[in-house]
Amino acid sequence: MKRHMIGLDIGTTAVKAVLFDTGGTYIDKETGEYPLHTPDAKTAEQDPDEILERTFETLRLLVTRNGCGGSIEFISFSSAMHSMILLDRKGERLTECITWADSRADKYADRLNEDDGIEIYHRTGTPIHPMSPLVKLLHFKNEEPELYMQIGKIMGIKEYVFARISGRYAVDRSIASSMGMMNLETSEWDREVLAMLELSPDQLPALVDTTDIFNMDGDAAGDIGISRETKLHIGASDGVLANLGVNAIREGDIAITIGTSGAIRTVIDTPRTDEKMRTFCYHLTPDAFVIGGPVNSGGVILRWVRDELCQQEVGEADSCGRDPYEIMTEAAKDVPAGSNGLIFHPYLAGERAPLWDSKAAGSFCGLTLSHERKHMIRAAMEGVVYNLYSVYLALREQMTEVHSIKASGGFARSTLWKQLMADVFGEVLHVPESYESSAFGACILGLYALDEMENLDEASRFIGEDEVYSPDEENYMKYQDIMSAYIEIGRSLGEFYGRMQELRE
Repeated sequence: MKRHMIGLDIGTTAVKAVLFDTGGTYIDKETGEYPLHTPDAKTAEQDPDEILERTFETLRLLVTRNGCGGSIEFISFSSAMHSMILLDRKGERLTECITWADSRADKYADRLNEDDGIEIYHRTGTPIHPMSPLVKLLHFKNEEPELYMQIGKIMGIKEYVFARISGRYAVDRSIASSMGMMNLETSEWDREVLAMLELSPDQLPALVDTTDIFNMDGDAAGDIGISRETKLHIGASDGVLANLGVNAIREGDIAITIGTSGAIRTVIDTPRTDEKMRTFCYHLTPDAFVIGGPVNSGGVILRWVRDELCQQEVGEADSCGRDPYEIMTEAAKDVPAGSNGLIFHPYLAGERAPLWDSKAAGSFCGLTLSHERKHMIRAAMEGVVYNLYSVYLALREQMTEVHSIKASGGFARSTLWKQLMADVFGEVLHVPESYESSAFGACILGLYALDEMENLDEASRFIGEDEVYSPDEENYMKYQDIMSAYIEIGRSLGEFYGRMQELRE
């Protein structure tokens, strides 16, 4: 009987269950969507029980459709980072799932950064920002002390789902290291952070390695329709697993992902942080750590441009049965590199790396009567890549050399995006033939955990051929000039982000 594995990726807007055979061949995928509740500008929550229900439903549909309930070797977990759910001492929920996008704790991020935030960052690897569960907990401790006193357990969405499927409260060290509460040197909860929060380790899930294997809960196996003998691999965070999924795991290999948001990362062998706190450092395995930076500004920017500026293109797409993004990017192709002097800072939802400023706001600079909608489309696409390039510059300072840049995510469907990235970075861009890089990375790590791979370098045998995009030298030189203006203008605007937020409130 052919053996199978499932990569389960619990994201911000959907859960994906991806079926592979144990040779790494992609077979099928099922997706279950759920809403992000944003009743005001700062709140971004989800119902964890709805996510749990979608997860079981997604797994059931995938297994039933493929008739593979008896052949699933293991399910391996991937998850978005920085979520937080508070439970009381009876295990009842005190809160919804508070996602990375929630910025209610911004005041406490500012205070911590003015005090000893940089020391905490150097110990934990998580930049001080409202996304961090550490900062979220400071918010609850000060703003809702009665609720805070009831806390029995603190966990993220991955731990919430994993507990239901395995019957165990555990958190892998990859997710834990993104909470701002785990010491990277000791790989244990940071004592000073817990003391500051007035919490005990018992209020947090047990720390386990990203290679740990668990047994299925019998009832959960029956609900999903798989064997109770199926193993559960706890896995890691979606970001570090994406590097595995595109085979960017040697130092000098850089992975870039652009989906709704984006990130740029590389793997190193010992923890390393940035003097200016521009990048993160997260745990992958005891001898592999991932440094890089996440950006809020990815495909969500082009979606905003589509919805707010491109009704004509949307109407044209509806009338001819095409994707409006195709029509938008065709228009952008007609615009020369640099969008005729129009620069877009893509901070429509604040920004994480390299600014780590939830107050940051977007802007078009250099807009004139000569600019058309197509210039704005291209400038928005360029702005997303400029922002990633600015993170790359910070990351590059921490690296001795760059061997390759590998890209994945929804943007990889667009030739213009890919060529634009090669031109801005001035490097050859490789786009591996891979499917759902985080889910696939989870399965690769699962094979390694089950001793079916000697080391993670063997991931290369699972990855298909690369598409290759070489930079246009003339465009690269032009973008270098633009980048200096992009960075200088951004620094100047940064002084006003706080005042601009006050004007919006």
